[in-house]
Amino acid sequence: MNKKESNSNREARRDARYPQIKELSVVYEGFSEDIILRTPDLSSRGMFINTVKEFAEGSVLKVRFRLSRSGILIETRCEVRYCLKGVGVGVEFVGISPECAGAIEEEVGILAAQD
Repeated sequence: MNKKESNSNREARRDARYPQIKELSVVYEGFSEDIILRTPDLSSRGMFINTVKEFAEGSVLKVRFRLSRSGILIETRCEVRYCLKGVGVGVEFVGISPECAGAIEEEVGILAAQD
């Protein structure tokens, strides 16, 4: 992807995204298998999770991760909004606590100011 395409994709997104989390785990509700993941891009409304595991749109996942700068633990449910086969899934947070949402917004805001 060249720089022009990258900027175009960034402008198309509703919220800025930053790959700044640690200790990510995902649980597919109703299933018990381990899901192999790589560090996602995070925004205040959701994230893109890099995984070869496929999930149907509308699937509900539980995510748990630690923000890299503040160390705050985030735990919430999310819903799969789209799946890119072999690449990953875009999820939107649902039922996230105001404290967790605020911590993400603060972290993303600090990282955006550094760009």
